[in-house]
Amino acid sequence: MAEVMIIKIAESSGFCFGVEKAVSKAFEATEEKANKSIYSLGPIIHNNQVIDRLKDSGLDVIESIKDIDEGTVIIRSHGVGKSVYEEANIKQIDLIDTTCPFVKRIQNIVKDYHQKGYQIVIIGNPKHPEVKGINGWCQGQGIIIQDIEDIPEDQTFENICIVVQTTMPLKKFHELSGILEKMGKHVKKFDTTCFATKERQEAALDLAGQVDAMIVIGGFNSSNTQKLVNICKELLPDSTYHIETAEGLSGKDLSHFERVGVTAGASTPDWVIKDVIRYLNKFK
Repeated sequence: MAEVMIIKIAESSGFCFGVEKAVSKAFEATEEKANKSIYSLGPIIHNNQVIDRLKDSGLDVIESIKDIDEGTVIIRSHGVGKSVYEEANIKQIDLIDTTCPFVKRIQNIVKDYHQKGYQIVIIGNPKHPEVKGINGWCQGQGIIIQDIEDIPEDQTFENICIVVQTTMPLKKFHELSGILEKMGKHVKKFDTTCFATKERQEAALDLAGQVDAMIVIGGFNSSNTQKLVNICKELLPDSTYHIETAEGLSGKDLSHFERVGVTAGASTPDWVIKDVIRYLNKFK
């Protein structure tokens, strides 16, 4: 058993400014709603604790604009396709757009180059709402690549535009885009990962090299959190723990670790991180 546990927190962790803006606007909307119904198009962020608090404040989650006929809808930080705006306009549904600026940049690039006749290639998870939304700005005609085996063989294009999901690790972006560039005669490649993602991933990797164990806090369905888990496991395969809340550490024997690092995904609120630190302080 370690005599004293040293707890280190990653220099960059927790809410990024895009998520903070989205959550703040959502709480503001529920406070000012009067007699209006307030909805979010899908969960505001991938964090169950925040979603539960917003639900208690009066925010309902819907999956489609088709589900309602009136009220105000919050577009979450992941963004949505162009058709959602058009449908809301037809139904005269008020929108509060909290799309992350980094995601909005990708959407504008895709829209622009699709109109110019480029084949859009999106490096990312095809099931993630951000990627689905991005594809909605090129009429759903983008080629989505998550892994090397997804790259179509012997397929070439005159013009190709490559973008990447904001939370994708840089290493994977460079690996896949290097292969994808060979598919086009004229290639436009954009590194559209966000700086908050880069900072968190670099800080997590740096900290993992200084400690005996890593605690990664964030939703199990959070893409950026899962990336942090994978990065930490590269150095600490047997002592990286992914939890959503402090309760996730219950039953785990951490007492033999001298140095424990803590990081958190971009959708993890400050109060959850503080709860985990308080739990770890018991071992001090």
